[in-house]
Amino acid sequence: MPKLTEEPPVLDTMEGLMQRAARMEQEAIEGYETLRDRMCAEGRPELVAVFERLIAEERSHLSEVTGWSKASGVEVTGNAAGLSSPPDLFDPEGADLIPAEALSAYRAFSIAVRNEERAFEFWSYVAGRAPSQEIRQAAERMAREELGHVATLRRERRLAFHRTRQDAASGADPTLGDLERRLHQQLLGLGDLSDLRELTRFVQDAKERLARCRDLHVACKPNIDGFSPAAFERPAVLCGIVLDCYLDLMAREKNEDVLVFAQEAASQLVQCLLFLRELPPRP
Repeated sequence: MPKLTEEPPVLDTMEGLMQRAARMEQEAIEGYETLRDRMCAEGRPELVAVFERLIAEERSHLSEVTGWSKASGVEVTGNAAGLSSPPDLFDPEGADLIPAEALSAYRAFSIAVRNEERAFEFWSYVAGRAPSQEIRQAAERMAREELGHVATLRRERRLAFHRTRQDAASGADPTLGDLERRLHQQLLGLGDLSDLRELTRFVQDAKERLARCRDLHVACKPNIDGFSPAAFERPAVLCGIVLDCYLDLMAREKNEDVLVFAQEAASQLVQCLLFLRELPPRP
């Protein structure tokens, strides 16, 4: 389960608890709206529909919180003034950075699952530190609600995974090492378009990542279903796919050495992706 980046605050009033709950749901809505708008601009209508579903789900959660707060005699909105949010509770997990072609319905639902898991952990922590029985019971109820959301989204994620598998082309899928090798070769071929000094660093990074993948026996299956062969000839798209793989590793890897490697690799690839986006198109 994803970990909170900072210790949650102590919530000592029902008003504060309800305001926090509403704000968290509102931030999730806004986060998914940003991703939906990006998918719309990038021409990915199938992912626009996925994020619309996630937005509707979060709006439903916000409505539940609002209804409960009114029943408790507390009036709240998701935009309550003066209320800060827990840092990094809603996390797009790189979906706002990687190319739209590197996203999938499975990845979108995975992001949603992990965000709901963080919310469950938040409310469990609040319940454990509650100064009164009323606050503890309310936080425990919030935690149960989030756990129910996790179960719902896990089912959606599983369905998306099976749909992806059914639609996948036959034949052996490339490994992370295969894609790193291809990215290395594509970067080598960009010398006529860019500053060689900066490019040399990214070429060397790719070569070193490939070696470390072998040394650490990194097991990561790139999510490439739905991509056309032409997409793999575009360095920015390929870089985004490789970045997505390392982001996924960061979310689930237990081995400390592999986790540190995945974090370092993701940082390199974000810089490489920004570099590639600034290159002029090939004639």
